[in-house]
Amino acid sequence: MQKEFIPKLFALLKQGISKETLIKDILSGLIVGIVALPLAIAFAIASGVSPEKGIITAVIAGIVIAAFGGSRVQIGGPTGAFIVIVYGIVQEHGINGLTIATFMAGFIIIAMGIAKLGNYLKFIPYSLIVGFTSGIALIIFSSQINDFLGLGISKIPANFIEKWAVYFQNFSHINWYAIVIALSTVLITLFSQKVLKKIPGSIIAILLSTIVVQLFNIPVDTIESNFGQIPNNINLPSIPHIDFKTVKALIQPAFAIAILGSIESLLSAVVSDSMIGGKHRSNMELIAQGAANIATALFGGIPATGAIARTATNVKNGGRTPISGIVHGLVLLAIMLLFAPYAKLIPMPCLAGILVVVAYHMSEWRQFKSILKGSRMDIIILLTTFFLTVTFDLIIAIEIGIILASFMFMKRMSEAVHVKSISSEITKKEHLFDDELSSLPKEILLYEINGPLFFGAARQFQETITNFNKDYKVVILRMRYVPMIDATGFQSLKEIITTFNSEGVLIILSGIKPDLRASFRNNGIYEIIDRKYIVNNINIAITKAKNYLLK
Repeated sequence: MQKEFIPKLFALLKQGISKETLIKDILSGLIVGIVALPLAIAFAIASGVSPEKGIITAVIAGIVIAAFGGSRVQIGGPTGAFIVIVYGIVQEHGINGLTIATFMAGFIIIAMGIAKLGNYLKFIPYSLIVGFTSGIALIIFSSQINDFLGLGISKIPANFIEKWAVYFQNFSHINWYAIVIALSTVLITLFSQKVLKKIPGSIIAILLSTIVVQLFNIPVDTIESNFGQIPNNINLPSIPHIDFKTVKALIQPAFAIAILGSIESLLSAVVSDSMIGGKHRSNMELIAQGAANIATALFGGIPATGAIARTATNVKNGGRTPISGIVHGLVLLAIMLLFAPYAKLIPMPCLAGILVVVAYHMSEWRQFKSILKGSRMDIIILLTTFFLTVTFDLIIAIEIGIILASFMFMKRMSEAVHVKSISSEITKKEHLFDDELSSLPKEILLYEINGPLFFGAARQFQETITNFNKDYKVVILRMRYVPMIDATGFQSLKEIITTFNSEGVLIILSGIKPDLRASFRNNGIYEIIDRKYIVNNINIAITKAKNYLLK
């Protein structure tokens, strides 16, 4: 088996894990498990599903991702990034539709890992990532206004603009108790770390608000009033019924879950690598992420991925091997089995405050502001992705963003292709590093081509070379710095050769890389040019050109 497809845990167990490292991992896993509890509940509720589904996802995905992933310290589970997608799927297709979409997404992510696409997802532009991440942050913030202000709205529209319209109509129903609890949660979550470094602020806020609400019988919504009891057990796994009609209806959401989950998990792995000086195995990480989503779907959970904030918490608390991630999942399982009946008492404004803090950290407003000072194309991608995410749909935003990013890439690549002409007149005026070009006959025109000949640059390449008026008898195409040629590039090259042949001009190709020569036969180049005029270096090309002129 290739090294990149071996889980990090297996490799580390083979090397041996010291007792000191093991103790640190267990303690870190304990802390991260406690940190993950309120987030798992909050993400589930914000996604439109019951709170236990978030805990189940954190347990199952956390253990699977840690055990089989390609990162030392990745913590898996539900994340804020999925709230928008999950909420939309639940509204349109119900819980069963979400389970099937998650199940399908798992197989898509595994296929991406096997195809080694993990090596390429890192090339998605940062402006696109910041655009939809900031959009998600704004949507998460908006989704919490009802509970944050205690408006008591029973049904909130999914659309961003309609949602705020409903909020404005109900501002007269503000519950000031809810606001105090929510604001207190925000302040405790943000600033308690300055005093109590080892205890998560969200846990402190939950304990304090729950105790105060119960002691003084404060009139605010709780998990129990909105969702009833939280089960303290996990149901047996079951395979969802899937038919072609269902696949057709859910394939787009499944791909959105797969792409978003893959991007976020690899981003988290990269961030953790920089913190511990490690190197993750991206394709194995994708396979583990896919397996985790299949597993969570079987147990009735929601989509999962690598969680950047929880992974960073793991690293900061001493986690250095996947054992900490496994312990984090087991801690959540123990909490669910033992303390789930008490979790129903958590006030909804408290969870809203926690998610507002999550939205703030996700917003990346500093990076957003920085990109707005950058190139025009980056700004277009950023703003387009952001506004599409907020006003329409995250799936559409990702699709359009990737298309725009592809056009940006093609434009920049085409600008990187340079075609420079060299003739005897130029050599008399300019000093050339290539001494062999100093005595170039006037009947010979040399083109130096730098860069890949792909569909984005092929037309410019063809027009530049065929647009000359002088009476040259030989044209040499020096291609030593051409790393690749795609089908469009080969077609343009064939048209150039055919055009010169029809005008009685000899064309010589120089410096073709060996790996490109193999493609010449498949693309029909040998059928229109004599092989003796495809040479290894410029000296041979000029000699052949001079000999041709002597005929």
